Amino acid sequence: MTLSNVFTKTTRDRWKGVAIGSLTLSVLFLFGMSVYRDIDLAVYTNLPDAFRSMMNIPKDADVASLAYGAIYGSYGAMTMAGLALAMGAASIAGEERKGTLGLLLGNPRSRTEVLASKTASMVLLTGLGVLLLWAAGIVVPAMLDVSITGMHVGAMIFHLFAMSLFFGFLAMAVGAWTGSPSVASGVAAGVMFISFVAVGLLPLVEGFENAAKAFPWYYFTGSQPVNNGVDWGHIGVLFTSNALLMVVALVGVNRRDIKGQTVGVTLVDRLRGNPMTRKLADRLAGSTRVSRIWIKTASEHQGLLLVTAAVMFLFMGVMLGPMYTLINEALSGLTDQFPEALLALFGGGDMGTPEGWYQIETFGMMAPIAVMVVTVAIGAGALAGEEERRTIGLLLANPVRRSTIVLHKTVAMTLYGVAVGAATFAGVAIGSMLGGLGMDMGNIAATSLLVTLVGLVFGALALGLGAATGRIRVAVFGTVGIALVLYVLNAFLPFNDTLAGYAKWSPFYYYLSSDPLNNGMHWGHGAVLTALTVGLVLSAVVLFERRDLRQSG
Repeated sequence: MTLSNVFTKTTRDRWKGVAIGSLTLSVLFLFGMSVYRDIDLAVYTNLPDAFRSMMNIPKDADVASLAYGAIYGSYGAMTMAGLALAMGAASIAGEERKGTLGLLLGNPRSRTEVLASKTASMVLLTGLGVLLLWAAGIVVPAMLDVSITGMHVGAMIFHLFAMSLFFGFLAMAVGAWTGSPSVASGVAAGVMFISFVAVGLLPLVEGFENAAKAFPWYYFTGSQPVNNGVDWGHIGVLFTSNALLMVVALVGVNRRDIKGQTVGVTLVDRLRGNPMTRKLADRLAGSTRVSRIWIKTASEHQGLLLVTAAVMFLFMGVMLGPMYTLINEALSGLTDQFPEALLALFGGGDMGTPEGWYQIETFGMMAPIAVMVVTVAIGAGALAGEEERRTIGLLLANPVRRSTIVLHKTVAMTLYGVAVGAATFAGVAIGSMLGGLGMDMGNIAATSLLVTLVGLVFGALALGLGAATGRIRVAVFGTVGIALVLYVLNAFLPFNDTLAGYAKWSPFYYYLSSDPLNNGMHWGHGAVLTALTVGLVLSAVVLFERRDLRQSG
């Protein structure tokens, strides 16, 4: 395999995720700017300084600066940085996890050359992703007749590019030294979220204004590049940091013994090593390695769970309660200013009530996405991942039925989906208490249960697609595509009296159509979602048992 082949294959494997992320952000930017153009912007400009600072919204924001700051400066930046860190984590540690790094290094290419190929692919794809955002940032205002005179869109995008690469190189460096993609992505994502919050809040605390300069996010937003142009000092800090992290990754990958397969120590192994928890671990794990399949699967996704649960608990739960208390008067008439179809796309609800606020901000889109991130990742990798890593033969060499493997993987997926749902419930419940909103705890629990169930439906769909094809990409992109179509249909079909009944074919109908935040649990809808999940898991069992499995490439 030549060096160009490594670069080409990596780019080919990763371009779809970057394209989907950039296109989604571009559409969100279009929606956001069109909405901001037609409403009273005081609801945003009158936000407390802390929240405006975190969302990158200037005090005197107009339509354009609000759209750039709120969408590109927060959601967009986290998305592009997240895509870059995913590529960085997969560059070396991901190849080790799949057991394919030895194949790469078996060719007449050095570790340095392989890392250089991976780096070049990450830089190229990140660059193409932000270029698409730059194009949308120019075209959308022209389409909507919104003036951006005096704004430096390209400067903001350039800062975004440099900052996104920072997190990609950070994940690459951690992965190069640890060989664990979960640790690499978890560390980089943790630094990203801490940086985001610190840069938003520290400048507001007397005596800590300059402390924000210790965090990479400051060098993205600190100079307000969309208003002031490129700050070459800040760009220099980011690119110097990127170069240093590249050196750290290079040293790590060349000095460390590379693992040919996944041999990380699982949580159960750590518990067994402690005399105080050895008995409990033995009971959990059982007497054979086969009985630990679900625990091993869960251990492989610990980093993803921790990051996702933390975001839902803190950012989409706890923080939104006090925020609503501060701006509830401004929100009371806001619902009437939004197009009804747009509200439906974000889950619907009256933003003048605590329940409507949380439904639109948390439960409408973010909570289903969060649960699905975990369940689809586990479901897609459960069977197809074992085949692509060529470890399925090791599993089946044990005295265990294929159906047992599917069920063990399903247990891990279910536990993690429930964990994200529980974190969402805890965050919203605490946010309600801190804000004095008086929301019904039973109704919050009902909504959290339903979002867990809808996430499990699509996790089971990914499991089934993986069982049928043995391809992770087919399972992931197939599930995401189907989920997106069903979500949009559920949002818009009810506006057409003739087609409204067809919305019941979407699992999302059985999630929020009964308004569980106000009305509590609809057990019939819960039963439908449960039945769909069980049916898809059983289909996965049948498909997996009947198909010839690939044990190589």
